[in-house]
Amino acid sequence: MPEYMLLLYGSESADEAERAQRWAEMPLWDQVNASLRDAGVLVAHAPLHSVESATTVRVRGDETELTDGPFAVTKEVLAGYYVLDCADLDEVIRHAARLPWTRYGSVEVRPIVADDEIPRSDPSASAS
Repeated sequence: MPEYMLLLYGSESADEAERAQRWAEMPLWDQVNASLRDAGVLVAHAPLHSVESATTVRVRGDETELTDGPFAVTKEVLAGYYVLDCADLDEVIRHAARLPWTRYGSVEVRPIVADDEIPRSDPSASAS
């Protein structure tokens, strides 16, 4: 089955009450996570620290450039992720729609390129 990454985007609320309300939903998250595990589709998931902890790395020529913060300044930030191993896009969308995050943010679903789909000049160079 192909793997899909679900990228959870939302506003990074500075409001303590709103953050507390979101963390109070942990029982809902735990239920969804348990059902994904039981269905055998959950590969990985985690929330991310705030964008203030991000570092963006670029290499230009021989110079490594570091920038504090995310790649771009936006109203919505990447807040967490899931990796699911699902039969097809329809299945992963059904699971994504169950995430509590969809009520106040958005979930981007993207297929992950399988290792055997990466063009290589030397087939023995595969990471697996």
